[in-house]
Amino acid sequence: MNSDRAMSTVSPASTTNDDIANGFQNLGISISNVNDLQITCFSDVFNDTTLHFQIIRLPKQIYAWIGCDSAKFGHLYAAARTRPNNTVSVSSLLGGNSDNTGSGIARRIVIKTGVPLTLACNIPKDSPMLEAAAEKKLVQMLNALGYTKSKH
Repeated sequence: MNSDRAMSTVSPASTTNDDIANGFQNLGISISNVNDLQITCFSDVFNDTTLHFQIIRLPKQIYAWIGCDSAKFGHLYAAARTRPNNTVSVSSLLGGNSDNTGSGIARRIVIKTGVPLTLACNIPKDSPMLEAAAEKKLVQMLNALGYTKSKH
């Protein structure tokens, strides 16, 4: 699935939510809205490894799940900006510790979006290329969905 080319043609700022949902469905990406929640599910293949993604946009935070070759939940992390100097703090909620793969992804996503994040991730810790590909794909989708903070 080459979604990079197709995703660049979808502009959330100039289209309606229904147009975006229909465009993503044509790419095999599922988007559904329930009350104030927006749920997006998609998969991507990187070097013969299937990565599965689920993004749930809550009113003031994002929940994301990255699955590697299975629907296993993996480790769970929470990340948010903290005071007084606005750095990003990450906490391991289930399994693992703060130096596992998911904690780095969570920290960088909060920096890029400005929104608190809960991330479940089961990417193997000895796969930096897979980790980078998963993070890149997640950031691309968050950008396409309009979840990132503005540059202004």
